[in-house]
Amino acid sequence: MAQKPLFVATHPRACSTAFERVFMTRRETLQCVHEPFGDAYYFGPERLHDRYEADEEARKATGHANTTYKDVFDSIAKAGAEGKRPFIKDMAQYWIPPSNQASQIAPSLVNYRRGVGTDTTSIPAGEAVPYPYSTHGEPNNPTVVPRDLLASFSFAFLIRHPKHSIPSYYRCTIPPLDSKTGFYNFRPDEAGYNELRRLFDYLRSEELVGPHLAGQETKNGSDEASPGVPITIIDADDLLDAPSDIIQAFCAGTGVQYEPEMLKWGDEEQQQYARDVFAKWPGFHEDALDSTELRQRTHRKGPKSDEQLYEEWREKYGEEGARVIKETVEANVEDYEYLKRFCVKVQTPN
Repeated sequence: MAQKPLFVATHPRACSTAFERVFMTRRETLQCVHEPFGDAYYFGPERLHDRYEADEEARKATGHANTTYKDVFDSIAKAGAEGKRPFIKDMAQYWIPPSNQASQIAPSLVNYRRGVGTDTTSIPAGEAVPYPYSTHGEPNNPTVVPRDLLASFSFAFLIRHPKHSIPSYYRCTIPPLDSKTGFYNFRPDEAGYNELRRLFDYLRSEELVGPHLAGQETKNGSDEASPGVPITIIDADDLLDAPSDIIQAFCAGTGVQYEPEMLKWGDEEQQQYARDVFAKWPGFHEDALDSTELRQRTHRKGPKSDEQLYEEWREKYGEEGARVIKETVEANVEDYEYLKRFCVKVQTPN
């Protein structure tokens, strides 16, 4: 029986590009679909976010001004048509209306039927866009995706402490990187932690993940495996401290065959493949594009006080930048710490 597509849900700047490169080395069995839902979230007729609302030309220039959520799911189905398992890494927030708005199913997904070339619903004539739609939501479902469609995927999660991810994201929205990324201002509502937590909790409540954690597949001391899909959440800091152990544990929880060679990708064919895949979001992936392997960091960074971090941000981004970063970090720590409780645990080096 074919494995379900694997969706790795994350938030922006979660050290996810280096993580994704690991699984690009398994091209004989996995088909990478890189961050596809931002096309519908930012640019398409069902767009949820208003970042480009006043810039129709920018939306058209992406080539995705007509991309619906249905189109993205169809592209994933097509990616799996040759027998490879689709591997999707994307932001949970791209499925969830921002600012805690009530969720409604995307019009193009109301009567969605999976399968390449199927005659599925389109956006009804006169449908007001962008969000909110004229459709109804599903009980407790925070997303614009029907529960039955979510159930056709396997889920895993990737997180990083906001004190690392938020400054990194901020840097992508100011000169000189903003001219590459096309993100010309920092938006705290794009941090993505709350949306990731809400998606995770919904999937747990619907028993689409869990109840047991990856690496804890037995219960009551018996040898009988626990039912359900294991909760597989990894933290970027754990990944950097013990990459081989974390990737091996991730693979065990998600049904991907682990090979030690996954952590290296230095040949030119792999490098060109990565450049082609990451080209759709320029400016966000340069560090990982320049890498050749996922290696254990040689020394663990000592913890910094809040005061030290603030001074570091102030020196790099000025007083206003440091203030915005600090406030955004503080607003997202609780959601990060909640998700951290479920993380894969391995013995890390001292």
